[in-house]
Amino acid sequence: MTTFADLGLSADILKAIQDVGYTTPTPIQEQAIPYVLQMRDVLGCAQTGTGKTAGFVLPMLEILGAGRARARMPRSLILEPTRELAAQVAENFETYGKYHKLSMAKLTGGEAMDEQVKALDRGVDVLIATPGRMLDLFERGRIMLADIKILVIDEADRMLDMGFIPDIERIAGLLPPLRQTLFFSATMPPEIRKLADRFLNNPKTVTVAPPATTSIMITQKFVMLAQTNDWLKRETLRVLLRRDEVKNAFIFCNRKRDVAALHKSLTRHGFNVGALHGDMEQSERTATLDKFRKNEIALLVCSDVAARGLDIDAVSHVFNFDVPFHADDYVHRIGRTGRAGLEGAAYTLVTPDDAKQIAAIESLIKKTIPREVIEGLGEPRAESKKPPHRHHREDRFRDRAFKPRERSAPLSHPPHPPQSPLSPPVRAEASPAARSVSKSKESPVTSDRSVDDLPAFLRRAPLPGEKKGVAE
Repeated sequence: MTTFADLGLSADILKAIQDVGYTTPTPIQEQAIPYVLQMRDVLGCAQTGTGKTAGFVLPMLEILGAGRARARMPRSLILEPTRELAAQVAENFETYGKYHKLSMAKLTGGEAMDEQVKALDRGVDVLIATPGRMLDLFERGRIMLADIKILVIDEADRMLDMGFIPDIERIAGLLPPLRQTLFFSATMPPEIRKLADRFLNNPKTVTVAPPATTSIMITQKFVMLAQTNDWLKRETLRVLLRRDEVKNAFIFCNRKRDVAALHKSLTRHGFNVGALHGDMEQSERTATLDKFRKNEIALLVCSDVAARGLDIDAVSHVFNFDVPFHADDYVHRIGRTGRAGLEGAAYTLVTPDDAKQIAAIESLIKKTIPREVIEGLGEPRAESKKPPHRHHREDRFRDRAFKPRERSAPLSHPPHPPQSPLSPPVRAEASPAARSVSKSKESPVTSDRSVDDLPAFLRRAPLPGEKKGVAE
């Protein structure tokens, strides 16, 4: 049986490993560590939870042990897709490197940039970063990449899903061409294989398990629902949580708004539950994960931000409240349980609309997952009717005849008589004086009125045979 001492690691690293309680390396560690120590490029592919992180952390500590970092010039770079994964790799370096004097910095979004800049100014041996924050600080002139000797691209397939590949290509172009590159991924789709061929130079391929396989320690089930109904899904989840007496569990949703809604529902029904998604502040995300690790929170409703690389011991269950959009994400989600040789259970709630996704999952893992139907669920509560859309509301005035606003008539005139809306308007009787004035205005100009009395703009030239100023 191979031990860590057989892999060529130094006494300080072996002592740190012994302090943690590990004695035997995992298959990925056993195969990858010797090649990394030989300064070879490595393409590693192994299912989640098999110890890939230690597979590159331990030999990096050995290689970087001799040397000293200079200000703003890190000696190694590890790229991670999420802040949680970056934090977990940092924890590994702190655990296994406690007998070394290597410095480390973590560059991730959602944290103050000033502290990160101060760490870079002091000089770091190991730089752990997400691509966005890494490029941001580089463009500000805070990082120089000319001294990078080791580049690690971790969870490469997740980088592809999150759209980080253009950023990674740009970062790789900024690094020295003579470097060691370590490329690790849980799955190896064709796009990732092409990317590895571009970045790696004559790599040693280490494949421990077939790509996209699930652990035999995980009991998987598809829970079939009769209809696509959010209430029915929530009720089914509550039945499973109570029936299996769940100790702790990840509950995955596809959308961040569904995380918030499900968290609120479970809290209302008395469950000890927390929430985790990408829009939360980093301090809040870290505090929530710490509570889950310490069993202060039993259930963690989360998005796929928690699907990769989180190493939390003894998680008994994983629930897919939503079937993932991509089949690869199913493998990563359920990989949060059944770790370190422990048994786990994974339930996926399946509606009639999810037929295509579950077929893709079974095709990927090359396994038929058992189905289960839960009978006797109640009926949803009657919900109050929502008001109709404003475009469909009945116009209260549509069928009413228009009624003009009534105004009080002057005291000197009688009120207007009622009239039909279709009859012509009837004017009030005018006084004799008003009639005479009106008549005089409407009558033509006659000989008793001189043209000279008219305004200039009303006068006209006389027609032939017409006397000036008198109509003939």
